[in-house]
Amino acid sequence: MLYLASASPRRQELLRQVGLTFEALPSNILEEQWTSETAADYVRRVAADKARHVARLVAERGLPAHPVLGADTEVVVEDDIFGKPRDRAHAAGMLRRLSGRTHTVLTAICLVTAAGEHGMLCESRVTFAALADAAIMRYLETGEADDKAGAYAIQGRAAGFIARLEGSYSGVMGLPLYELFETLKRAGVEPT
Repeated sequence: MLYLASASPRRQELLRQVGLTFEALPSNILEEQWTSETAADYVRRVAADKARHVARLVAERGLPAHPVLGADTEVVVEDDIFGKPRDRAHAAGMLRRLSGRTHTVLTAICLVTAAGEHGMLCESRVTFAALADAAIMRYLETGEADDKAGAYAIQGRAAGFIARLEGSYSGVMGLPLYELFETLKRAGVEPT
């Protein structure tokens, strides 16, 4: 049993896919990059902050002491972090920048247990085909981009934009499953 420090339906879907038992307890922390912070440091810190926050909530509420899993995913282009779009115009701008080029997707996980913290960073490279403006507008009309880092969902209609993926499909979705199982092993947590 895990506590998932996230309300993400994609992370929940991935945990269900591999048969892990969990309870979602969203962290609702402020996610803001510090001035001197690299993208990798940012996703690691946010994943850890989410897990630590929920671990404190679990203790305060007297809930059973299960490991807490935090995760953060960001799309990175030339050191710019593409978070979730503010609106459709912002999403269109992101997709135009991703069009015809390769970008990085970073997903960090942090597992907080009674014995300590364990984390990993997953880095994937995604290459988009060149996108016509009409294709971007049609995609935005689906609403799929609205709450996704980088304004796209690899598991959805945007799969048709992706010419190449190097790395973790589940990591781009929001939770790298191989890295999660490796982290559980290192932490001595038996997946259930």
